[in-house]
Amino acid sequence: MESPNQNQQQESSSGSSVMCQLEDKLPYAFYIGDEELSVQLGAYMQQKNANVEVTLRIVYQPQAIFRIRPVNRCSATIAGHTEAVLAVSFSPDGRCLASGSGDTTVRFWDLSTQTPLFTCKGHKNWVLCIAWSPDGNHLVSGSKSGELILWDPKTGKQLGTPLTGHRKWITAVSWEPVHLQSPCRRFVSTSKDGDARIWDMTTRKCVIALTGHTNSVTCVKWGGDGLIYTGSEDCSIKVWETSQGKLVKTLQGHGHWVNSLALSTEYVLRTGAYDHTGKTYSTAEEMKEAALARYKKMRGNAPERLVSGSDDFTMFLWEPTISKQPKARMTGHQKLVNHVYFSPDGQWLASASFDKSVKLWNGITGKFVAAFRGHVADVYQISWSADSRLLLSGSKDSTLKVWDIRTRKLKQDLPGHADEVYAVDWSPDGEKVASGGKDRVLKLWMN
Repeated sequence: MESPNQNQQQESSSGSSVMCQLEDKLPYAFYIGDEELSVQLGAYMQQKNANVEVTLRIVYQPQAIFRIRPVNRCSATIAGHTEAVLAVSFSPDGRCLASGSGDTTVRFWDLSTQTPLFTCKGHKNWVLCIAWSPDGNHLVSGSKSGELILWDPKTGKQLGTPLTGHRKWITAVSWEPVHLQSPCRRFVSTSKDGDARIWDMTTRKCVIALTGHTNSVTCVKWGGDGLIYTGSEDCSIKVWETSQGKLVKTLQGHGHWVNSLALSTEYVLRTGAYDHTGKTYSTAEEMKEAALARYKKMRGNAPERLVSGSDDFTMFLWEPTISKQPKARMTGHQKLVNHVYFSPDGQWLASASFDKSVKLWNGITGKFVAAFRGHVADVYQISWSADSRLLLSGSKDSTLKVWDIRTRKLKQDLPGHADEVYAVDWSPDGEKVASGGKDRVLKLWMN
C-alpha cells in the first residue's frame, strides 16, 4: 500500500480545538482505483468476483490532518435584522461573519463579542446574496433591485456607488480565485434577466457581459482554471472563458431548471491562501503563491469536477474541460434538488432537496453512498466542516442538523430557530456555525 501524500501526515497542528486531540485516532480512507473500501477486503473480493491471486493496488490517505468537533449548542442569538436573514457567510480566514437580509442591509458581526460590528445601508430592496473576496478584503452583495454593492469589511463603508446594469434581481455572485489574480479585482454576477456580468472593482465597470442563456441564470462558479460556469432556468450549463467572455461549451441533459452548481475545488477557491493553521500573509504576491499551492495540492492531476442540481430531481457530474458529456447521472431524490456542495477534500458530494432529505455521493464517481433522513420539511442549504467529516443542513422545519459522514448517522440535532432556516455556513476554522432565517435572528453555534 502507498500513501499519495506523505507531507500531509507530517504537517503540524496548532493548539486549536479543531486539531487532532480527540479520543479516537486519525482515521484513514482506503481506495482501490476511485472506489473507497467500505467493507473488509475479503468481502470486497467476493463482491467483485475477483481472483484471489490478482495484485490489487490499495491507496490510503488520512481523511484529514486535523479534526473538527461537531457544534452542539447555540452560543448566541443575535437580533438586529428586522426582516428574514437570507444569506450568511464567514470570511475566508474565519474571523468575521457577514449577513444579508430582507431588511435591505448587510451586517458584519464581531465573532469574539458576538455583537454587530457594522450595519451597512445602501440597497433599496432585499439583499439576496453575498460573497467575500478570497483575500478577505472585500464583500459584494446583490439585491432584488438588480444592484451590486461593494463593502469594506474593516470599516463597514460602501465602496463607491452601486454597480448597475442588470435589469432584474441578482441571483448569485462569485469572485475570481486569488491564485489567478491578487489582490482580487474581478467577480461575476448572475441575474433573473438571463445575463452574467464580469465586473472590475477598480474601474467599477462591467468589463464583459456573458449573454447566451434564454432564461434566468440561477447560479455561477468561477473555476480555478479561469473558466466561469453558469446554470440557468433554460436547463443548460454554459462554460465561458474570461479574457473575452467567449462561450466555450454548453452542457445539456437536465429536463428542468438548474438550481445549483458545485466545484470539487470550491473550498480552496473560497478560502484562498487561508487554512486551518491561521497563517497570515504580508503581501498580495505571498498570498497568491500560497493560494496556488493549495489549489494545486487539492486538484492534483485530475480535472476540476462540476456538479449540477436541478428541478428535475437529478444531478449530473461533469468534467467540463474534458467532455460535454456527463460523467455520471445521479438519481434518487423525489423532489427538486435545491443545493449541491462538494466536501473540502473533494471526495464527497452532498445534495439537499425539497424531499426532506440530504444525500451523500462519491465525489469522484457520482455513486450514491447514503441518505440522511431526519428533517420533516424542505432542506434549503448545506455546509461542510473543513475536515470533510461532518455535514450541516438547514431546513424549513426550523432546525439545523449535523451528520456524521463516517457513521452515516445524525450526530447532532440543533433546534432553536422559531421559523424556517434559509442560510447556514460553517467557519473555515471549524469552531463556529452561523444560521439565519425567517425569524430574523442570526444564531451562532459552537461545541
